[in-house]
Amino acid sequence: MIRKERLKVMAVQNNELTIKELKDSIQYQLKHPYVAKFIPEPVINEDKIVFLTSIVSGVDRLSEEQKRKYVIATMLVQIALDTHELVTVSSDGENEELRKSRQLTVLAGDYYSGLYYYLLSKIGDVSMIQTLATAIKDINEYKMKLYNDQLNIGQMVEYLRDIESLLIRRVAEFLGRTSILNTAADWLVATRLRSENVHFRKREVAPILDLIMKHPSYRMTGGQALSTIEKFVEKYMTLVEHSLSTWPSRFANVKDYLNQHLYHSIMMNHHAVEEG
Repeated sequence: MIRKERLKVMAVQNNELTIKELKDSIQYQLKHPYVAKFIPEPVINEDKIVFLTSIVSGVDRLSEEQKRKYVIATMLVQIALDTHELVTVSSDGENEELRKSRQLTVLAGDYYSGLYYYLLSKIGDVSMIQTLATAIKDINEYKMKLYNDQLNIGQMVEYLRDIESLLIRRVAEFLGRTSILNTAADWLVATRLRSENVHFRKREVAPILDLIMKHPSYRMTGGQALSTIEKFVEKYMTLVEHSLSTWPSRFANVKDYLNQHLYHSIMMNHHAVEEG
């Protein structure tokens, strides 16, 4: 575990912005003692911090403080979107504690969204606010299509790929730093699908696998759904591995990070196969 954390810091050690520093700043922004009593602590996706940091680091027109706020603001939006996904459907027989937890989850997501507006307003960056606001709208539209349209599994995974990477894509396009976007999208959808498999095996919430199993056209068993998802994981991880060799030298740090985690991912997959 110590080695894993060390690698995550090493990935951007030559940049002014470090993963640990940014993660600590994000966690500080998210702290709210009352909300913490009722909902889980938000998960901060460190892979997305790595991609965002690599994108903003090469933009000379931005000060270090602007770069820092861009990354933090974008991650606050991501966490707000993720938090809203945790909202459960109400039921007639629920107790007061469950009702309050659901309401606070909604409010927490709104609170995290408000933090990014406040952060960017302090540097007067209306254009970046508009960029993220448009991305939020588009992500929510993708989510509606993912859960409501009659899609085949390949289309579902492509929508998920867009959902996982759209915030990073819009920031990269806004800053004119799009070299690594496709690789970032492939990596993020693969790791999201892998996490779905892990959650399912632990009998935790796995919404994409649940969606596949309940889809009227498939009606897969859990084992069939796991096998299908793992094929997509392998597909996208292979695409990442092949594309890394074409990256420009300025992305050497994030390239090293992904190569290290590709190896870790392969080892995890071998262990999963051995365990059946």
